[in-house]
Amino acid sequence: MVNNEEILKRMQLNNAKGEELIKFIQKELPLIQKAAAKANAEKLANEIKEKNQQLKEDLEFWKNRVIELEVMTGLKQYSLLSEANKVNIVAKESVQNAPANVSSESTPNAPVSKSDTKQDRPERNANQAKKEAVKKEKVSKPEKHPASEENKDVNVSRLDFRIGRILNAKKHPDAESLYVEEIDVGEEKPRTVVSGLVKFVPLEEMQNRLVVVLCNLKPAKMRGVTSEAMVMCASTPDKVEILTPPANSLPGDRVVCDEYPGEPDALLPPKKKIFEQVAPDLKTDGGCNATYKSALLKVADKGVVKSTTLTNVQIK
Repeated sequence: MVNNEEILKRMQLNNAKGEELIKFIQKELPLIQKAAAKANAEKLANEIKEKNQQLKEDLEFWKNRVIELEVMTGLKQYSLLSEANKVNIVAKESVQNAPANVSSESTPNAPVSKSDTKQDRPERNANQAKKEAVKKEKVSKPEKHPASEENKDVNVSRLDFRIGRILNAKKHPDAESLYVEEIDVGEEKPRTVVSGLVKFVPLEEMQNRLVVVLCNLKPAKMRGVTSEAMVMCASTPDKVEILTPPANSLPGDRVVCDEYPGEPDALLPPKKKIFEQVAPDLKTDGGCNATYKSALLKVADKGVVKSTTLTNVQIK
């Protein structure tokens, strides 16, 4: 039978252990709180970093969409100067602004022959007169535009839509939301095309596929890469689908609209804004068919151009 003294000793021992435990917790509590605060701070920092990355990607995407729209409307694109180019430009300006009587090929004290100067002067005057005559001739001659192109109606026939095959596609080296494709459009060599499709079409689906390409836009640089055409898509703010040509189409086949016959312009004049006037009437219908003013876009004798699932949406 346990006596009272043993019970008391056990209670005293337990109390001592309890006090030691309390002291240990009190000692370690600041460290625990600091570790918890650090973990929360790291978690918050990671969340902020992820949000910043997402915002950066969204900004990059919308920036490239703006560039695409500017290219379509004929606005010229300018690339930013690198530090090396700035140094070269400053050096060239320094050389151009140097005094005219200082020559890198002459010695400082070299005498100038009066006879040489008089003999050279008539020749220089003759050359200057020729240059001025050529310059005046260039100014006086206005640019000639074929009368037929000036008077053509503005409709889908002015656009050079062709079937193309993507030979290869890769990510743009300087833009996360852009692809750079090499597309066979039935010419001697493929065209380089830049498309803002990274968010909508996986890279593997860009390889070796038939597409509809607008070929007579003025080439323009997009983040340092010259784009020579545009891949046409059915488009909403949340979803984009590359238009699908008829299965038996070949690169170079022209996409036409029977209700609007005619030959396309060799190059759409940016100032006339032909594409901008035609684009609002390019849409898919209720059956996913590509249309212009409700008239079908098709490859002659081969079939109609379609979207995969998008109906009654804009084509651009």
